[in-house]
Amino acid sequence: MTKLDFYGLHSYKLDSDTYPGKLIVIEGTDGVGRTTQAVMLRSYLESQGYAVVDTGAARSELAGKGIKRAKEGHTLGAITLSLFYTTDFADRFEKQILPALKAGFIVLNDRYIYSLIARAAVRGVDQSWIKEIYGTALKPDVVFYLKISTKDLIPRVLGAKGFNHWESGMDLRLGNDLYESFVNYQTKLIEKLDDMSREYGFVEIDATKEPQDVFLDIKSKLNEILV
Repeated sequence: MTKLDFYGLHSYKLDSDTYPGKLIVIEGTDGVGRTTQAVMLRSYLESQGYAVVDTGAARSELAGKGIKRAKEGHTLGAITLSLFYTTDFADRFEKQILPALKAGFIVLNDRYIYSLIARAAVRGVDQSWIKEIYGTALKPDVVFYLKISTKDLIPRVLGAKGFNHWESGMDLRLGNDLYESFVNYQTKLIEKLDDMSREYGFVEIDATKEPQDVFLDIKSKLNEILV
């Protein structure tokens, strides 16, 4: 059962203070392997007989495609970008996450509010304001934080899709090229996520290991969550 404990005020019409589902979050910076772990975790949970729904940032019907189109222009300001993501989250939360929890599903969330708050913070958005906006978010049953250093992240990103404009923080002018900006931006972002890990009590997972070993670490910590 998930206790319906929110970070702030909300206007949802709830018929109980607990829902039979579970909210599991996988957090971490860009390229750390969140999606890979979410896929593996879903497969494992379904093999154990659990009904699972997965979701993540920029996947809402209302705003998901709009975010992707807007980011292609490389012109979004920090406030506009933050509001786009809060709209996306609000739509997914009301239409996907809450109904699934009520129906008894395990909801796997590839990034929740924490990465979105961290990104906004690095871009200079007022923290009290952005946290208040996300106050309608439900506190998860567990947050698995895939922890990595910028030094260990770089070869992983280079070996996959490479650097891109937003994941390198090029909108912040933190460097003369994608590489330099990526290092500076990701260092700031990881520092903020590390701070949030301590603030919100994330379960930290060493993401420098091979994906299967990372998954085994996550799986070993699941039993107390699924009871």
